[in-house]
Amino acid sequence: MKLEFNLKDNLEKIKTSNSYFHTFINKDSLAAGILILKPGEGDTQEPHENDEVYFILSGNGYLKIKNKNYKVSKDKLFFVAKGAPHFFHSNTNDLKVLYFFGGSDS
Repeated sequence: MKLEFNLKDNLEKIKTSNSYFHTFINKDSLAAGILILKPGEGDTQEPHENDEVYFILSGNGYLKIKNKNYKVSKDKLFFVAKGAPHFFHSNTNDLKVLYFFGGSDS
């Protein structure tokens, strides 16, 4: 099992894929990954079955959780409870986010 991860390598994997996110740890009890949203790109995620934490690496915009918009910026951290509707939007720069699920990313 891999125990060390390089975020730059995982950012590169997104650039060569058809997806805006890449999960690099996916275990029964924890999942972690990274996402990049380009300006104007839609965040298509649905509510998850597990709690989630987002850590903003860079970029701007908003994270809508339920019916409230939260301004995102570098080094902010957000908690999203399981089942809560949420999505990133209105970024004018590339938004890079590290995410963690309290369970697998399925």
